Amino acid sequence: MLALLHTSPVHVPVFDALRDEAHPGLELRHHVDAGLLDRARREGPQAVTDAVRAVLRRAAAEGARAVLCTCSTIGAVAESAAGDAGVPVLRVDRPMAAAAVATGSRIVVLGALRSTLEPTVALVEEEARRAGRPVEVRALLVDGAWSRFEAGDTEGFARVVAEAADAVTDADVIVLAQASMAPARERAGTAVPVLASPAPGLAAGAEAATARG
Repeated sequence: MLALLHTSPVHVPVFDALRDEAHPGLELRHHVDAGLLDRARREGPQAVTDAVRAVLRRAAAEGARAVLCTCSTIGAVAESAAGDAGVPVLRVDRPMAAAAVATGSRIVVLGALRSTLEPTVALVEEEARRAGRPVEVRALLVDGAWSRFEAGDTEGFARVVAEAADAVTDADVIVLAQASMAPARERAGTAVPVLASPAPGLAAGAEAATARG
């Protein structure tokens, strides 16, 4: 069983659909706590360390073979708490970051929330060091996107993110910093590759969970 830690309930059907499409038979258990993101935005990601650690321990106690954190703001916190969980803990955006580094050196990170930009840029740079590849990473905040998301306007949210991606120039690859931004990938008309985290992140989580039986 793979446990998923979300900070929005909108991710539940997204990852269930990805599971049905690519990983049939994989049991998922969703843990949703929007308060983690709210507090991380107010006080910084480290402020939720103890709360995240408690979720990870509970997931492991309930039988999870691995845990996938789908929130890019607290992904590093979740990874750092893996030792206490006793099971592998993955952040959904790491496979995407590795793919971006493999695609090209000029990487643009688009985020709808300012709190996601620094962790995502740091992750891309970490993967670049691991791969031994020099990169130039630029972070861009998509103005007005998050207010649409909070209002439940998922169509408008995806549209403005796609428009921001289409406006990017001088880049080899565009990274969508948040899992919630994934629908914009299909809407974007740019020739620059646009990467989203849910599918590769779930694949990594599924591999980790099944590797442990």
